Amino acid sequence: MFYALLRPALFRLDPERAHRLTVAGLKLAPNRKAQSPGPLATTLAGLQFPNPLGMAPGFDKDAEVPDAVLGLGFGFMEVGTLTPRPQVGNPKPRLFRLAEDRAVINRMGFNNGGIDDAVQRLAHRGERPGIVGINIGANKDSDDRVLDYLNGFEAVAPLASYVTINISSPNTPGLRALQDKGALDELLDAVLGLRSAPGYDVPVFLKVAPDLEPADIDDITDVALRRGLDALIVSNTTISRPPLKSAQAGEAGGLSGEPLRDLALQRLRDFRQASGGAIPLIGVGGIASAEDAWARIRAGASLIQLYSAMVYEGPGIAKRILSGMEALMRRDGFTTIAEAVGSE
Repeated sequence: MFYALLRPALFRLDPERAHRLTVAGLKLAPNRKAQSPGPLATTLAGLQFPNPLGMAPGFDKDAEVPDAVLGLGFGFMEVGTLTPRPQVGNPKPRLFRLAEDRAVINRMGFNNGGIDDAVQRLAHRGERPGIVGINIGANKDSDDRVLDYLNGFEAVAPLASYVTINISSPNTPGLRALQDKGALDELLDAVLGLRSAPGYDVPVFLKVAPDLEPADIDDITDVALRRGLDALIVSNTTISRPPLKSAQAGEAGGLSGEPLRDLALQRLRDFRQASGGAIPLIGVGGIASAEDAWARIRAGASLIQLYSAMVYEGPGIAKRILSGMEALMRRDGFTTIAEAVGSE
């Protein structure tokens, strides 16, 4: 109710400024405990998730408020994307609300303060409870992007509940080429080779784009299975443009929110079919309700994430979705999330 009253004022602000105000507000909010395991608790990659709903990266790029986000009800939090060196990102304006479509277009370009600053903040978390993943990327002007990921993994792995390798942003030129089979094999060979060293043995997830051909899906699945990845995150924003109402529909960048929902759901099904359920999947893209989240679980996702929907629904969205998911799980006769995964 409070957010419904506040939203018109926030929407009069530039979207990037409104986002910074939101993060600043969370810094001032009273500390709330991370969630305890409940009826929706589940396990993935050896991690015990109190519920399957996470905050996607992009909201807290620099690891400023991970515990405040967990206190909103989310079962896990993913910070980043972080690059080895600080990066200002693309020229402004670069973030657009498409209110008529309940969507967002961004061409942020991995703007962040760099891994070193974020690592210092995360080190101050100490032993606080809560699953905090770290999403890493490559600098735009890097001469060796594989080395960027290797250096990034080395810096964050000791502090991360899991590490996500993000090779699917459309806003860093050439980055999505790392999804090609040979390039992906080389990248994962380097990163997972380091994971065998003491102190670096954390789950590794790979975030992929929704804009993939069937052969791409087969290739990525093959590499992920051979390399022993712990999960695939399906999916990032899309460069495609379904029919949109907003005057800003033609802005360049990645589209997220409601118009991405069907494409992201289909891509999740595609990866489920390609892998035969042999690799866990995390569903992202266009999730805004309990029904959306439950459909993703039934289609094969073990966990789910959102971000854009909170722009329109406010910080209470996590608890509303989780309450609805629990009712849907009971309705369909399941006693755990794990039982429902891939049951459609």
